Amino acid sequence: MSEQPGAADEIMNGVYRALCKHGYAALTMQDIADECSKSKSLLHYHYDTKEDLLVAFLSRVISDFERRMSRGADAPPVERLVAFVGWFVFEPAETDRESFHIGLLEMRSQGPFNDRIREQLLRSDRLLRETAADVLSDGIDAGVFREVDVDETAALLVATLDGARTRQITLGTGLGGAAAEGTTGAGLDGTEVDFAYTRTVAEATLRRIVEPLLAEGVTLPSLDDTLERLTARTGENPADGPDPESEGRE
Repeated sequence: MSEQPGAADEIMNGVYRALCKHGYAALTMQDIADECSKSKSLLHYHYDTKEDLLVAFLSRVISDFERRMSRGADAPPVERLVAFVGWFVFEPAETDRESFHIGLLEMRSQGPFNDRIREQLLRSDRLLRETAADVLSDGIDAGVFREVDVDETAALLVATLDGARTRQITLGTGLGGAAAEGTTGAGLDGTEVDFAYTRTVAEATLRRIVEPLLAEGVTLPSLDDTLERLTARTGENPADGPDPESEGRE
């Protein structure tokens, strides 16, 4: 059943907010209805079950990432690879993003038992690895990356960054696992700040995995500058951007 323009955004925004507030296991259709301007009966008109709605939401999140990556496809490969690494970074103060990832982690745990959720998780994994592999291939063709096995390197990048994201939401931000303690470093203005675990791993990934790939004379843009320019990162509300299903509609 098709929805009027804007209705999908309202519903998906409600899913995001409800998932952040209640998590996956305790989430109900009424919780979602309470977070958007739609009634529970209207949600059921469009989606028979909570599972139907959550699977549609997962699909929307993945399509949003795909759309954002395709929009940057004309950027230099080195910039695109640093942006890909930076996409996984989120700070302790970004509570909505952290809460969303906690709910998403609950959904991911259903993958072995729910074929529809597993299908979306496999789609997400393929998209992440293919995105990284495409950037590496473009960089090799452009002469800015040395020859490597792009599929193997892409798998390593995704496993490292996704693992860091999962660790941060389950064990805390710091290397010691304390929720209130990050890794101390210098911020953009030179002051001392606490970096999240995802930030620490992103820096190490650039230093230990990406820099050795660079051809002679090629340098990386800074992660700080890249993060400032990114229009979206992991865990942000996909309803804040245009609906990929409705782009181009009058």
